[in-house]
Amino acid sequence: MNTAKIGMTIEEAAEYTGIGRNTMRKLVEWEKVPTLKIGRKSIIRRDTLERFMSINQGKNLLIREDVRRVE
Repeated sequence: MNTAKIGMTIEEAAEYTGIGRNTMRKLVEWEKVPTLKIGRKSIIRRDTLERFMSINQGKNLLIREDVRRVE
């Protein structure tokens, strides 16, 4: 059985990618990274994070206008 999670909390996604927690929260707030909302919790899919990292390679993630949104 495959035990790898396909969805992660913002904190887990930050750790997985190496992006800071506050920056990851901002990316979600700016709607650059889509999430699944369950109550107050936001879940980010692993494949979404990998696409996000790929299309934003070389970009400054702290500049809202530079960051491309993942569809």
